[in-house]
This record gives sequence, C-alpha cells and structure tokens, in this order.
Amino acid sequence: MSPLWVIRILFLSLCTLAGYEVSQVRPEWIESGPLGLVIGFGVGGLCVAIDEMLKGFSLRAFSAATFGLFLGTVVAGLIDRSGLFADADDPQRRVIRLALFLSFGYLGMVLAMRSNKEDFSLIIPYVRFAPQTKPEFLLLLDTSVIIDGRIADLLEANFIEGTLVVPRFVLRELQQIADSNDPVIRARGRRGLEMLTRLRQNKRNEVKIHDADVAGETEVDAKLVRLARALGAKLYTNDYNLGKVAELQSVPCVNLNELANALKPVILPGEVFSLRVVREGKDKGQGVGYLNDGTMVVVNNAQNLIGQQVNVKVLSLLQTGAGVIIFADLKSPPAA
Repeated sequence: MSPLWVIRILFLSLCTLAGYEVSQVRPEWIESGPLGLVIGFGVGGLCVAIDEMLKGFSLRAFSAATFGLFLGTVVAGLIDRSGLFADADDPQRRVIRLALFLSFGYLGMVLAMRSNKEDFSLIIPYVRFAPQTKPEFLLLLDTSVIIDGRIADLLEANFIEGTLVVPRFVLRELQQIADSNDPVIRARGRRGLEMLTRLRQNKRNEVKIHDADVAGETEVDAKLVRLARALGAKLYTNDYNLGKVAELQSVPCVNLNELANALKPVILPGEVFSLRVVREGKDKGQGVGYLNDGTMVVVNNAQNLIGQQVNVKVLSLLQTGAGVIIFADLKSPPAA
C-alpha cells in the first residue's frame, strides 16, 4: 500500500469520527450517531474522490488557475463598479453580479492555464526574472534508453551531464516488462532495472523520479513528449518514431543510436587494419570478422584462417538497411 493511501485512510477515519462527534455535540444538526458516522465518511470520501480526479494537476496549473481567478475577479469588480447596472433593482443586481464574477472568474482561470510563462510578459512587460543560480539541465529518459544502458557509460565518461529524470509511468512500464512471462522480455526488463540502479550509484549525476502523471494521455510516448516540453528537458531515447514525434513538436531529443552511428570510425577503400576472423562467409573461401562497433567485414580467401588475427585491406563498402558491410582482401600472412 502506498503512503498516499495510508494518509487517505487516516483522513477518512478522522472525518468519520468527526461526523459522530458533531452528532453528539450538535444533535439539532445531526439526529443520531450512526447518521453522523455516515455523513462524516461521505464528506471524507468526497474529498478523496476530488483528490483522485485532480491527479496530474500540477502546482504550476494550480498557481495559474489561482492567478487567472484573481484577474477575472478584478475585471468583474471593475465592470460591477462602472455604473452600467446602476438602474437595476437589488434582485437583478445580485443576479448580474453573480453572472459577472462566475463568467470572468472561469474565463480567467481557463486562459491562465492555457498560457505559458512567456504570456505573462504581456501583463508585466518590462520585468524579466533572471535566474540567480546555475540553470538545471534535465535529461528525460524513456524505457528503451534505460534498457540499452549506454547512457550510463556516457555519464560515467563525463560526455553528458545534467539531472536524470525518470517518470513514474516509465518505472511502471519497466516493472511490467520485468514481470513478463516471456523470458527474453523479462530479461530486458530486469536489465533496465539494473541500469537504473547503476545510474543512481553515479554520484556526479542526480536521478529524480518524477511522480506527476500527464493528464489526458494514455500512451507512454505521448506522455514523454508532453512532460519533456513542460519540464524544459531534453528527451533521450532509442526509439526512432518517438524521436521524430518529439522533433515535430519542437521538443529537443537525442537518439543514442544516431549518436553511435555518427561516432563510428570512417573506413575508406585502401585502408589496412588488423582483424580476427571468427566464422565462414556466405561464399566459398570467405571469412567474416567484426569491428569493435559491430560492423561486419567479409575477407576473401580467409576461410581457413578462422580464429586467427590477420591484416586486411579494404576493397569496398556496401551500405545496407542494417548498416555497412566491408569487403576486404588479405594484406599479409596471418599474425603470429
């Protein structure tokens, strides 16, 4: 049971006891003790239900709504005091005032919640609040990049820095993957949880678990894009489609697969390097080896050199959907 539900149960218990106590102190309000218990429990349950409906309603949204309500009330008060309704009698005046305050209060709240922080410069046009501390760089991680694990290597090598943000819904997705009946999928999920532990052990970069959910979205990818925009964070992923969606919505995104491809060494025809032949090739007489980044090298006349280190000379490169295949010839006899 989560700590939040412990607080809710305690709150319901106190409301129920309060309802009973009111029935004992003020019997003219509540006739009997059991009725007081029911009323107290009902009031507490209503508060918990409202709390559940407001899940995902952030502090920024609440502040914006309060500010909008204040502005709407000010505008309604100015209109009420303008004298436009001076000729109305008291009953009509009360109805008009109620309509004004409700309408402008609602409009102010909606407009404030739809706006962003730059829109408030229209209200205070010559004031800019400059940060007094070093800006915080937020790196929002999705499920694929956590499972992949290369983000941990980059952080430990000081190639990137910032505060890592892992949303609670990503943690839930990782746990579901780790609990899968498929052993391959389960292994991926457990690797992701192990990588999270490794990230938390890195003292140079703080890891924050973001508890707020994204209201109105059910897909994890859509939640990630909206959360990255709301936090001003850079999204890290291995998902090509998620990267394109983020790019279309002007959300900064880093795809580690694209980064890895950009960092691969450039091999040109005529270049000579050392290679270990690990298996036979598809055609007769060919041997196959691999570079450190996984690029396959097909070597002519190397079938009988499997398991040996040889020097090869690049003949040509073939670009495929899976990457680059290098074709090479033996440069010299196998190394001792």
